[in-house]
Amino acid sequence: MNDEAYMRRAIELAKKGVGWTSPNPMVGAVIVKDGRIIGEGYHRKCGELHAERNAIASLTESAEGATIYVTLEPCNHYGKTPPCTDAIIENKISKVVIGSRDPNPLVSGAGAKRLRENGIEVVEDFLREECDALNPVFFHYITTGMPYVVMKYAMSLDGKIACYTGESKWITGETARNHVHGLRGHYSAIMAGIGTVLADDPMLNCRVDGAHQPVRVIVDSNLRIPPESNIIKTSMAYKTIIACAVCDECKKADIEKSGAEVICIPEAEKKGPHARVDLFRLMQLLGERKIDSCLVEGGGILHEAMLESGLVNHVCAYIAPKILGGRDAKTPVEGVGASKPELGALLENGHITNLGEDVLLEYDVKEGMNGVYRNR
Repeated sequence: MNDEAYMRRAIELAKKGVGWTSPNPMVGAVIVKDGRIIGEGYHRKCGELHAERNAIASLTESAEGATIYVTLEPCNHYGKTPPCTDAIIENKISKVVIGSRDPNPLVSGAGAKRLRENGIEVVEDFLREECDALNPVFFHYITTGMPYVVMKYAMSLDGKIACYTGESKWITGETARNHVHGLRGHYSAIMAGIGTVLADDPMLNCRVDGAHQPVRVIVDSNLRIPPESNIIKTSMAYKTIIACAVCDECKKADIEKSGAEVICIPEAEKKGPHARVDLFRLMQLLGERKIDSCLVEGGGILHEAMLESGLVNHVCAYIAPKILGGRDAKTPVEGVGASKPELGALLENGHITNLGEDVLLEYDVKEGMNGVYRNR
């Protein structure tokens, strides 16, 4: 094996922590001596040992003179666990190969500096692009304090998320639907609007054994959610937040008896006759609660509002090979829309995944282009 193979093994290990490390990053580490892997580990869960310390704990022999490959710069501060730089120094590791630089102000270069000051050779930016791809959520959250937002929807080839009758089960096939459940387990929260709840009565849980269960967030401006809905009936089993703009205290009390939490977030600047939740403030509050990411599975109304608010970072579009037609059939993004093609939300860094007969298209929202509907 060579340096690239060792770092790719560290990347593979890091991915095992998906869904569990929040709000920490996913990190993997491999310790090599005389061309042999003598220890490896990854960050399993927030609050537990970091990847470097797990790799050291797994050592089959002394690490003196060894090289450690780690996907993210080792920490040099006390958090819930001691600094990883201390463990590297104490075990007399002679070389550290780092993939990603850590934008966390508590780390940001300090880890590499401390290692060098102790006579350890440090190589930075090794396979950086591949290592950075592990943690777009962490990088966004640690620099903005806001959740990384993924807008997800399933649609027909002609861009319909439901038939003109409102029927939407099922547009995509079983393989794609199973993929969605896996996706839900990757993020801290899952969000839908009240329209989706009233139309589909979803559970919004992750149906993958042993997977992380996201916090369910329902945007329900006027607290219309029915007490018999699946969301309310299962609020004791799954942490649930109902965000409203107009708070009826009696309705709030009834909902909270079910186990859900109601938070009132009035619209900062009223844009129409009806009160709406201030989505930007909602995201700030979620960030303050250490919710670092949110999968939005709303309908076209919520999607348009999230885009207009400049909150969407990534788009996942599941496309089925069928044409539904219908002038009044629902589409993924409603509202007025852009007045000119150049005013639409621009996407980049596309990736295609085949899922049975369906296709998943993924894109990042181009930086600086989110919220362009403001300019229509």
